[in-house]
Amino acid sequence: MPELRKDPILGRWVIISTERGGRPSSYGTVGARIAAKLCPFCAGKEDNTPPEILSYRDDDSEPNKPGWSLRVFPNKYPALVVEGSLDRQPHGLYDMMHGIGAHEVIVETPEHGRDMDQMEISELRDILWAYRERMVDLERDRRFKYILIFKNHGEAAGASLEHAHSQLIATPIIPKKVLEEIEGSRKYYEFKERCVYCDIIRQELSDQERVVRDYDSFLSIQPFAPRFPFETWILPKTHQSSYLEMSDHDYTLLAECVRDTLRRLKIALNDPPFNFVLHTRPIQKEHHEYYHWHIELIPKLTRVAGFEWGSGFYINPTPPEEAAEFLRGIDVEQMMGKEQNKPAEEKS
Repeated sequence: MPELRKDPILGRWVIISTERGGRPSSYGTVGARIAAKLCPFCAGKEDNTPPEILSYRDDDSEPNKPGWSLRVFPNKYPALVVEGSLDRQPHGLYDMMHGIGAHEVIVETPEHGRDMDQMEISELRDILWAYRERMVDLERDRRFKYILIFKNHGEAAGASLEHAHSQLIATPIIPKKVLEEIEGSRKYYEFKERCVYCDIIRQELSDQERVVRDYDSFLSIQPFAPRFPFETWILPKTHQSSYLEMSDHDYTLLAECVRDTLRRLKIALNDPPFNFVLHTRPIQKEHHEYYHWHIELIPKLTRVAGFEWGSGFYINPTPPEEAAEFLRGIDVEQMMGKEQNKPAEEKS
């Protein structure tokens, strides 16, 4: 069984998970072409994955068979496992507990090689809605304190399979990075009686220097102090502490925002590897007046080296104002039209 162990100096929890040891390694450049034949996420390969928890499929299709547009199932190589109790206990001065949680895979499309930026808005909305459905279900489990949704795109971003998919991990503790965001937001609120994220939105709309695009209900920006080049945030413009607070229509608007932002990053940076992370309020907590859910998109353009690891500082060679100006200037429709008209051999 996996274990959660706490660093006594920083208060940071780590997962020791031997179950992850058997997962597929990255295919590499040559292997990516073979992946379509071997890929366990493609339609017709349902027997290669654990039984589905959720699927969107044709009315006449059977569970765990072809006919689906989206599938969710437990990760075959989970970082944390659902079965068991936490059994928190000391080990001398150290704290540890069983690695209890949920680790799920959201396969976003049955088509190999088709990514979020290439999907119809309705398809992308289904992905965002599936996140919601799984979060609502897992919030009922009193053992869990936080649900993290993330996506790794590309080998350098940690993807071991190239087929478009996201992941969900529910944990029995609140991750330290999220706690730091919550604590910083709380202190700002106590001082100014306003949400810091709402103030950021007002500031960015006023300055316009770091806005990638204003999407009516959502704002895509380059943050003022980005850790990485072209780090991008997507935020709801009305105050919402939880991803689950959105209206049904908001999921469609968010799908439009996410797709356009991903397309701009893809065109600007030649389809970079990236990490997509959804930060929302912890489970079983009341509405936070001071916390604001958001999405972080981090292209993997630089490496974290010794200075960053040793100091906690990040060195970013690209000012966010320049990155935002570049992304704003992209004619997405024209560039996507050119991409669709390319011969098949050029696309691959």
